[in-house]
Amino acid sequence: MTYHVISRSFASLPCSRRASLQIPSGYAMISAFFIFNQKGEVLISRIYRPDVRRSISDVFRIQVISSSEVRSPIVTLGSTSFFHVRVNNLYLVAVTKNNANAALVFEFCYRLNSICRSYFGKVDEESVKNNFVLIYELIDEIVDFGYPQNSEADTLKTYITTESIVSSAIAPEESSRITTQATGATSWRRNDVKYKKNEAFVDVVETINLSMSAKGTVLRADVDGSIQMRAYLSGTPECKFGLNDKLVIDKSEKGAIDAVELDDCRFHQCVRLNEFDSTRTISFIPPDGEFELMSYRSTTNVKLPLKVIPTVTEVGRTQVTYVIAVKTNFGNKLSATNVVLRIPTPLNTTTVDCKVQNGKAKYAPSENVIIWKIPRVQGGQEVTLTATADLTSTTNRTVWARPPIDVDFQVLMFTASGLIVRFLKVFEKGNYHSVKWSDSERRGDGLSSRLQF
Repeated sequence: MTYHVISRSFASLPCSRRASLQIPSGYAMISAFFIFNQKGEVLISRIYRPDVRRSISDVFRIQVISSSEVRSPIVTLGSTSFFHVRVNNLYLVAVTKNNANAALVFEFCYRLNSICRSYFGKVDEESVKNNFVLIYELIDEIVDFGYPQNSEADTLKTYITTESIVSSAIAPEESSRITTQATGATSWRRNDVKYKKNEAFVDVVETINLSMSAKGTVLRADVDGSIQMRAYLSGTPECKFGLNDKLVIDKSEKGAIDAVELDDCRFHQCVRLNEFDSTRTISFIPPDGEFELMSYRSTTNVKLPLKVIPTVTEVGRTQVTYVIAVKTNFGNKLSATNVVLRIPTPLNTTTVDCKVQNGKAKYAPSENVIIWKIPRVQGGQEVTLTATADLTSTTNRTVWARPPIDVDFQVLMFTASGLIVRFLKVFEKGNYHSVKWSDSERRGDGLSSRLQF
């Protein structure tokens, strides 16, 4: 498979573009970058600085991949630090010999993963092997002598493409347009975007991490959320995005009782932060296509979508009985879908007899769990599982640790943090009419909770 690119190196673009992308010292100086498979084989290798050799990859393979011990995502050996991120069956590894900002190095790894997904979908060993030429083009463009540069996917797609290479007559004009976009005030968007139908899609996606005792006491609850947007708008539109009126970012501020409190939030570079601080409206010129407008975290006033009430009784040494009730905590207009409960059983379990009125339940002996799958649970509804586990007799009586019950589910049009989108306005010189899709603006997707019985 052969890939053609509009620009194959920095040298083919005017020097002004490169000069405008200077990174402050101490940002995230990377000496080398590798992609390993789960066997420790190097799929992608790029050395940026002369202070390391390619053989440094053998150190990571021996110390991390071949080691059975649980390792930190940062491993420092002597003066060399390895920052690694697991993506499916791959290791994305950045190597540095400097006191680099760890958060920014990890941000580079995650950003590269996001860029690769925008180019060829799922990032795994097969896709890396099929697209290794493209990946080399991307990492050479993103990183210059160890310093991360422009990592905006929309900008990269203007001059690194899998389509046919442009003719030499068009190349200078194309190069000039790329330079203007990369160095302009809105480097994330070019000004000649045109659509027949102007549309904007908004999704609020939240993940809940919850630990609850058998008595219903919440031990830990936090929400990781993001506002995902897809903008298919012509020209360079100005967008205004409004969130809750009662929104508290800084906990030193005194908010109302029903205020939505966010511990921290992060915005895309297109957002004008001064307007958000004063009016809680987000003003921005959006990138073309799909992007994450905002990410946030909340640990206060978390609304629990589901409650699991377990009753587990050990009958002598030969049986354990289960009565597991799942109750929804939202209105009957909403519903939880794809509900999956994983209920642990003792290690010496032989058979389990399960009875459910909703969904299907079966015993998985290889995992020592009862898997209860419910396609849909309506709001205000309660469903119950009853089961009896038969145990083999053992000589030594060991106390069962009773691991937590894992629950995975999805709830559309529900946010556990209470964050809502009040409005989205689009202003453009052409004064065109835009279609705003907000049917999923209160969407909780991939919610999960862990409950201890």
